[in-house]
Order: sequence, then structure tokens, then C-alpha cells
Amino acid sequence: MASANLSAELECSVCLNIYTDPVNLRCGHNFCQVCIDRVLDTQGGSGGYSCPECREKFPARPALQRNITLRNIVGNFLSAQPHQEESGVFCTHCVDSPVPAVRSCLHCEVSLCDKHLRVHKKSPEHVLCDPTLSMESRKCSVHKKILEYYCTEDNTCICMSCSLAGEHRGHQVEMLDEASEKKKETLRNVLQKLLIKREEMEGRVQSLQEHRRKVEEKAAGDTKRVTALFRDLRRRLEDLKKRVLREISGRAERISISIRDLEIKKEELSRKLRHIEELCNVTDPLTVLQESDTGDLCDTEDGDNEDRERHEELLHDGGGLDVDGISHTLHTLSDIIREVNVSSYIQGAAHILLDVNTAHNNLHISDDRKTISWSRRKQNRPETPERFQDYTQVLSSRSFSSGRHYWEVDVGRSDFWIVGMCYPSIDRRGGQSLIGYNKKSWGLWREGDKYWVIHDRKEILLPSNIPSNKVRIYLDYEVGRISFYDLCDPIRHLRTFTTTFTEPLHAGIYVGRGSMKICGGNRE
Repeated sequence: MASANLSAELECSVCLNIYTDPVNLRCGHNFCQVCIDRVLDTQGGSGGYSCPECREKFPARPALQRNITLRNIVGNFLSAQPHQEESGVFCTHCVDSPVPAVRSCLHCEVSLCDKHLRVHKKSPEHVLCDPTLSMESRKCSVHKKILEYYCTEDNTCICMSCSLAGEHRGHQVEMLDEASEKKKETLRNVLQKLLIKREEMEGRVQSLQEHRRKVEEKAAGDTKRVTALFRDLRRRLEDLKKRVLREISGRAERISISIRDLEIKKEELSRKLRHIEELCNVTDPLTVLQESDTGDLCDTEDGDNEDRERHEELLHDGGGLDVDGISHTLHTLSDIIREVNVSSYIQGAAHILLDVNTAHNNLHISDDRKTISWSRRKQNRPETPERFQDYTQVLSSRSFSSGRHYWEVDVGRSDFWIVGMCYPSIDRRGGQSLIGYNKKSWGLWREGDKYWVIHDRKEILLPSNIPSNKVRIYLDYEVGRISFYDLCDPIRHLRTFTTTFTEPLHAGIYVGRGSMKICGGNRE
């Protein structure tokens, strides 16, 4: 066991054999000189050198230091642990006590120790090899002669008779040693490629591990921030729920209190009525005139105006709470939550390029086809059926007929524009060709400090306090949803259209003044 462990420690990590002429690098790792020279040769064109074992980088080709101590250890190990002992092959002639063989003779089919090897015949027909128990495998199965050649056409080892008179006659043959060296060279080349491939894989593993570490660090911060946001959102929603329910139940409570107050006043009036009726039935004038609280009894206006105002207020009381507005806000929040769930499957903004063939002749399109500018000067493009004639509009070259996508526009250099989605069948001239003024397009429109969303000529006015200079258009084709967002911090949902799409959709832009730019996107 100890011998096996030492053997493993003395193996070169490149060729996986016992060190031959061991040398070491500055990092301390050892290799066969031939092996490390070959590895460094393959690294020469890559711009740097590295240790195959620990990957330490070297700016220049590292100097190799002979490891005399290790070479001596290898020598001692090989002399103490000869291969023939491990093979279990013993000398054929030492019958009294087994002695490990050092060579085998294929001609005589015997194994020999050092003593018997010295007296063995040295004639050419006696072929010596490493100690082996399977001598038959080294002879031709047909001619029973020693395998001396390698047929390169049939990729097999053959004897002299096979090459001269047998089935391999006329084939290209090589000596076994020559063919073996060629195969070893091929294997060494494969080994170097595999080493390089392993190094590349280890580099990718290290890169991904580093990226994972960064992602985990960011995820920890994001988790903390998102958890706090949801905790605050739950608290605010719970507070809103309590206030809404309190206000809803408070309306009936306020009416009940007013009814109770009116019932008390009604009882007081009934008491006054009974007292006045009693006075009216008294026949003694002196008694009537001496009644002390007749002034209070005759005051019929006390609190009447206040009661009437309170009565009208309660009859027309909506509860002091805009329940419809709250309901709309909550539905909008629900829509946003649904879109957040599905948008997590979108890797990035869609790559949008403008289609110059659809651009109005007063629009200048940049070379990268992402910036659009209104111009007084005509661009002298050919008049074609697909080009917009009456409105300074352009469509994207890419269309969307499935999936979830979004694209973003920097609108900061224009205060008169429309962005949206259009069917390719949208008219190219006339009033029906403006984005949003037909059933084939949906748009977000700005003019000055006013914003609308528009479809089929139906305009919905939006709040004017849209602070950002960027907007996002989100499309979920299968669900039939087009949404518009203001890219402020946090992102604000502006409006969502829902329908069933019947054609592919193109991005569409109208520029009335200034310029706009499509942001982001991956290559198609």
C-alpha cells in the first residue's frame, strides 16, 4: 500500500507516468521536462503561461529547474520496486526458489532472471521483451511467428510471413517501435488538447463561481430590500383596508347617531305639544298667564336650520370616501402584479430597429436605425405604398406574433410624439393612418405637458406629472395585452389595453418635433 501511495506521488500530472528527468516551476509543481516543455509550447500563442497543476500565471515563459532530489527518489523507487516483481512473472529456470524475471524471450517462450539472461543466446531470432505471461499474444495466430510489424491499412500487428506472403502482402507496414511512437505522438497531441480543454473548463467554472458569488451577494441585498417593500406594502394595504371598512361602517353609525338625536328632539317636541295643549284647555286666565316657561314653549325655530343641514348632508353623504377610486387603484395594482410575474421570463428589452422603408420623408433615421428626428428637409426617399405619407411616422422592421416583449424609448428631446404598437395593415395615408386613430394601433401620446393613451380615436387623459424622459411599451401577445409605463423610480404603470390580436405587431413612432431614441435591446 505504501509503495502504491509513493508511486502516485511520483507520477507526472501531464503524462501520468513516473517522472522522467523531473523539473519544477516557480510555483513548486514538478513535471517531466519533455511534458512541461510541450505544454508551454502550446501556451506560447495565447498571450501568457500557466502551471497545468495550480493555474498560476506567468507573464513570460518560466525557467525550468532540474529537481535532482526528486530524480534520485524516482531512481531509488524504480530500483526497489521493479516492474517485473509487480507483474508476478518469475524465471522459468529457477524452479527451486522463484526469482523475479527481468526479461522474456518470445522465441524460446521463457522468462529469465538476471543470472539466466546473461547466459541466454543472443542470436537475432531470440526476441527479448518485458516480462510477460501472455507470450501467445505477441505471436501471429496464423503463422505462430513473432509480431514484428504494424499494418497501417488494417491497423493490426503482423509477422514477417503476413507481410511477405499472407493477406497483408503489399500493404504499407511499419516496424512496431516506429508505429508505436507515431501512436504515442498522436495520443500526446490528444492529451495536450484535453489538457487545454480541461483548463478552459476550469476557467469557466471559476468564472461562473465568481459570478455566482456576486449574484448571491446581490440577491441577499435584493431579498432584504424586496422583503422590506412587501412588508411596507402589506402594512399600507392593511391600514387602507381598516380605514375603508371603518369609513364604510361609519356612514351607518353617523346616521344612527343622527336618528337618535332626532328621536330625543322629537320626544322633547311631543312633551311641549302636550304641555301647550294642556295650557290651551285651562279655563283660568290667571293660570295661563302665570306659566313661567311659555317663552321656551313658543320657540319653534330652535336648531331647525342646523337639523335641516345635517339631514341634507346625511342624505347626500357618500361616506367621505372615494371607494370607486380605491377600487380602480387596487385593480391597477393587481394588473401590475400580474405583469411583474410574467415579465420575469423576459431576459431583456427586444432589439428594435427602425424600418427606413416605412419612414415619412421628413424623418431622418440614424445609421444604426435607432434614433429618429423630425426634419424640415425632405429625405428624397422613393414614394412607395409602405411609406407613411401624411404623418411623420415610422414602424420597426421587426414584428412580434407571439411571446412577451418590451421596448423602451428615450423621449426627452421631443415634447410632441406618439409611441405604440401597430398592425402592418395600418393605412399609410389619410386620417386613419395616425397611430391610435384607428382599430389597428395603440399609442401613448404627448403634446406639451399633456398625456393620453389612444386607440380607435378614443382618448384617455393621463396625469400630467410624468417626470421621466423614458417610456416602456410591454407586449404580451397571447394574453392580448399592451401596457405603457413611465420609467421613473419606481416604475409607474400608466395604462393597459387588452384585446385579441389578429395580426403581428410592429413598434410604431410618431415624431412631431425634436428627436427620439430606442434604448437597449439584444441582437436578433
